[in-house]
Amino acid sequence: MSFSTLGLAPPLLNAVTEIGYQEPTAIQRAAIPAILRGEDVLGAAQTGSGKTAAFALPLLQSLLEKRKWPRKLHGLVLVPTRELAAQVGEAIGKLASHLNEPVKVSVVFGGVSINPQMLALRGSADIVVATPGRLLDLIDHNALNVAHTHTLVLDEADRLLDMGFSEELNRVLELLPKQRQNLFFSATFPPAVQALADRLLHQPSRIEVLAEPESKPDIRQRAISVDVPRRTMLLKHLILEHKWSGVMVFVATKYASDHVAEKLNRNGIRAASFHGELSQGARTDALADFKAGRLQVLVATDVAARGIDVARLPAVVNYDLPRSAVDYTHRIGRTGRAGLSGVAISFITAESEPHFRLIEKRQGERVPREIVAGFEPTEVEAPSNGVTDTVNGGIKGKRKSKKDKLREAAAAANAGGK
Repeated sequence: MSFSTLGLAPPLLNAVTEIGYQEPTAIQRAAIPAILRGEDVLGAAQTGSGKTAAFALPLLQSLLEKRKWPRKLHGLVLVPTRELAAQVGEAIGKLASHLNEPVKVSVVFGGVSINPQMLALRGSADIVVATPGRLLDLIDHNALNVAHTHTLVLDEADRLLDMGFSEELNRVLELLPKQRQNLFFSATFPPAVQALADRLLHQPSRIEVLAEPESKPDIRQRAISVDVPRRTMLLKHLILEHKWSGVMVFVATKYASDHVAEKLNRNGIRAASFHGELSQGARTDALADFKAGRLQVLVATDVAARGIDVARLPAVVNYDLPRSAVDYTHRIGRTGRAGLSGVAISFITAESEPHFRLIEKRQGERVPREIVAGFEPTEVEAPSNGVTDTVNGGIKGKRKSKKDKLREAAAAANAGGK
């Protein structure tokens, strides 16, 4: 099937050809005709499946057909992170740049000054890509009116809710017109996401492409058992052994992000930390350097688990395991994109072994444990004290605290002295 069979107008087909798209992906084949028919769409699609073009192409076509003057907001795309906003805005702008008519696409997010964004929105915009908080700030400043929006897109809807945007989403929905088209894309559908979809969508076309073999990324999963103090040196060993041109390393905290990046740099490996407490400028520079190959390693917290699209990323490493199976899926989905293969390596410590077993159960796939010569683990898994699995796949492990250990040691000493 080619793009010409999907109902796209000649200007959009020309844009697709000029950009170099070969043939539509599974989500594009299913979603584009439904969106062009004016239907609400509920799309389940993994990151990297081509869903941005799946909603951007028909959104641009409906804009050209229904354009109003003076300009009024036609399409609103809500995303969870700054990086995803920039990425989606860039993709829509690239398609729009090949059209004969000018299309104004504005990208707005927090962490930077609001004044340039207010200036850019003078005279409104055709399409706005936004994080919810900054969108509401701009509305409160009378810089944007969403009352005539034709199409609402929620991209990465599960992450929008997981990151605590429920209140902001409800405020935005109250400001939008009742009659509109709703496009809802999510990689996973926990109960809160399904409830929002049920409330938001009217007789939607349901599109599920996660199980299609052609859309499943080619990602080899590996799990390496290692002691906690040896993880950084193991990471260095793997980077040098495999000569990865780029690797994204996921850690649990800002401190770990800074610490691991610093250690890698001291060992001659170009690395940068990437977390939410960095300024937007620092995050933008780090990401640009990583994409350009000036950095070999990006050490990131889960703020970057969504919204980063790095071409030809050969490897992802879970230095710390993610909190949930959902986050695991999004992390490893950074590699194995655009038809390329990739590897996702998880470091498994004695403490995190029960955690990873639950992730395996959630994803329905067992990953054999490996041991790398010279990094043989000596720590032993503690007896299980109960593992709690939350609705969203969160995992809590319970270990003895330092106080508990001290009490036990004191009790043993007292018993020995009797």
